[in-house]
Amino acid sequence: GSYDFILMDIQMPNMNGYLATQKIRSIPEKNTIPIIAMSANAFVEDIMNSKIAGMNMHLAKPLDETKLINALKQCKKGEE
Repeated sequence: GSYDFILMDIQMPNMNGYLATQKIRSIPEKNTIPIIAMSANAFVEDIMNSKIAGMNMHLAKPLDETKLINALKQCKKGEE
């Protein structure tokens, strides 16, 4: 199937969100799917690590509904 976007948690068992994103980005037909990081860690270095891994955006937890909706709208605009 195809996805409009991926909400990626950074801290997961077995494989963190950075590595999962790198693996997704290595698949040619899937490497343009917008990936939004979700993490309780919101320091500048955490945001930079998300970008380096290939994520499009970084949202801090707890998630703010307005910020999430705006991020999803930005991902949609990027497709146009």
